This record gives sequence, structure tokens and C-alpha cells, in this order.
Amino acid sequence: MNTDHLEHIALFPIPNCVVFPGMVFPLHVFEPRYRNMVQQCLEEKMPIAICHTEKIIHEATPAETTKEALSKNQDTYKPFPIFSAGLCELVSITNDGRLLINVYVDRRLELIEEVQTLPFTIAKCRPYLDTVLQADEISAAEILKDKILHRLIAFAGNDKDVIHRLESDEWQQKSAQAFSFEVFSIIQLEPDLQQSILEDRSALSRLQRVLDVLNEKG
Repeated sequence: MNTDHLEHIALFPIPNCVVFPGMVFPLHVFEPRYRNMVQQCLEEKMPIAICHTEKIIHEATPAETTKEALSKNQDTYKPFPIFSAGLCELVSITNDGRLLINVYVDRRLELIEEVQTLPFTIAKCRPYLDTVLQADEISAAEILKDKILHRLIAFAGNDKDVIHRLESDEWQQKSAQAFSFEVFSIIQLEPDLQQSILEDRSALSRLQRVLDVLNEKG
């Protein structure tokens, strides 16, 4: 495979964390290697991927103090090969050097080739795209979206902020594809299930799976 045209992405593995396009994901970065990674990404405008992890590759000795945590790297993980990424924005730097950033997640990617592994991973990645829905599938997806909205509003109870958000024109008018991702800014499922949904290339299928889970919850 010719990998020259692929995009370079810096990987930030976080166990049990799955993010989706459309999210703004806040990160508190304290490990030295990842502080360096963020600085490089800011300088080079290189996207950061937030990756759920398959396993630990190297287990570090736990830090006993905040000072120690800021001066040594922690466990090293193998990420799942499908993840979401986007450019980051530096929000602030604490007095002890920790970075507070926002990652503006805007696309799914597939890891093709690691080009750097130490002190952090940079990989060549390609877009991970949905299949194109047919007209009848688009109609079915819109029906599922409406059902999910009604279920979420019912689950929200007295949470007026969530209800207002779900009833807003912005959320009511989202495409089925966008909604199938951004719904995870409101609900959180078991991480491996969210990873499986992230890897699903059909908006119709993703919405059906979300609705099935909501129906199971009553």
C-alpha cells in the first residue's frame, strides 16, 4: 500500500475512552511525553486522536506524588486501530506545567502505519468513512433519530438543560449521521460497546444499536 498520501496523527491512548466526531473533548495533560506531544501538535497543526486501548504494553511504577507524576511517564498502551481525531486548542497552563486543552474531534480514522513510537506514537492514518445510505435507509434513520430523541427527553426527567438541548433546533435538525455520533456527548455506554459503534460504518445501524440499548434500560 502506498502510504505517502496518508495523514500524520498523534495518538493519545486513554483506557475506556471512546470519542466521536462532533465532540469537543477536554484533556488534562500532565505526563511529560504527552505535554511534548501537545506542543508539537500545536506548532505543526497535527491532529490528536483520542484512542480507547486494547491492552497495556508497558506497565510503569505508579507515581506516588503529583511532582513525580509530572516528571515521569505512565503506562504505555496499545490503542484500538479505529479512533476519532481533531486539532487541539490550548486553554491554559497550570503553575506546575500541566496543560489544559480542548480537542475538536471532527473525523474517524484508521491506523495504517506507525512512523514513531517513542516517546509517543505518531501514525499514518486514512479516513474511516461511512457507507452511503440509500433513500429508504435515510428515511429509516430519521425515524430512529426521532425515537432516540424522545427516549432521551423522557430519561432526562427534570434536567432542564438536557431537555432544552435535545429540543433545540440544532439537535432536532441534525442529520442522522451527525446525530449517531454526537448523541454520545449526552449518553455514555460501556466502552467496548462504544468502540464497536464507532467502528460501525452505517449511521442506520449505529442509531438502531443506540435505540436498542435505550429500550433495554426501560
